[in-house]
Amino acid sequence: MVSYIIRRLLSMLPMILVITFLIYLGLELTPGDAVSHLIPPDAMANISPEQLAALRDAYGLNDPFLLRYFRWLFEMLKGNFGFSITSGVKISDIVARNLSSTVELSVAALLISTVFGSILGLVSALKKGTLADNVLTIGGMIGVSIPQFFFGLVVIMVFVLKLRLFPIKLLPNQTSFMDELRVLFLPAMVLGVSLTAGVMRYARASMLDAMNKEYIKTARSKGLPEWRVNLVHGFRVALTPVMVLIGFRLPMLIGGSVVIETIFQRQGIGSTFVTAVRGQNYPLVMMIALFSVVAVLASSFLVDILTAVLDPRVKLD
Repeated sequence: MVSYIIRRLLSMLPMILVITFLIYLGLELTPGDAVSHLIPPDAMANISPEQLAALRDAYGLNDPFLLRYFRWLFEMLKGNFGFSITSGVKISDIVARNLSSTVELSVAALLISTVFGSILGLVSALKKGTLADNVLTIGGMIGVSIPQFFFGLVVIMVFVLKLRLFPIKLLPNQTSFMDELRVLFLPAMVLGVSLTAGVMRYARASMLDAMNKEYIKTARSKGLPEWRVNLVHGFRVALTPVMVLIGFRLPMLIGGSVVIETIFQRQGIGSTFVTAVRGQNYPLVMMIALFSVVAVLASSFLVDILTAVLDPRVKLD
């Protein structure tokens, strides 16, 4: 186990270098630069080419591509994340301010989808071929098909505008935990419900596969109660592919929750990343991209460890 962990950690380093290099290269190939987004179009006509060149020199944009990449890499290794080109704010402060909002939304949505998806998948597998199984299967197909932005708009219209049960934003005098929970509930529910269908389908298929294994038949032949056979021996192993799905979804949720953040007017890391890409804010884009890459690689590593814990047949070494 220890040797496997060391090998995996060492293998992450070249992956991070290659992926961040490709992202930086993609930004380099994008037309324009951060300076062209800083200056309004009407003011661009009054600026001479010499002034534009001087401004690009001030930001280091005229340096060769490889020099800028390795300069950024060395600064990262020293813990210097730099400043936003467009606002001048420290990038570490921007990420810290926006990351917490996205993480709490992603974790809440992941908990909702994991709990409900796993339970509904288990019920659907145990009731295979019955009315309950058919209803859950159709519900899962509908859940996968409905776009998140449409579902979010419907939820806002019903629960915020019509029934006025939940707020979109906190008021200045609303600082308690319950107030924050009420604001978080709707976006987490919309994001979680859209993910529940996928988890349910994985859990159902995995549970049906597990119930046909020899060790399940052996457990039944020993006279164990049916609930113990299903939950302890079957569902535990059936959770393995579900945990793999969930493990890879968390980093994707952190970077891909921009639709929900936009609809519910939440300032998070996803919307910040989109804004940075549009403005070609290289330091901020690379910092968020680096965080996303590390999160995906760390999730892959933790999924392997968790798979070995859940399924005794899996040997990492």
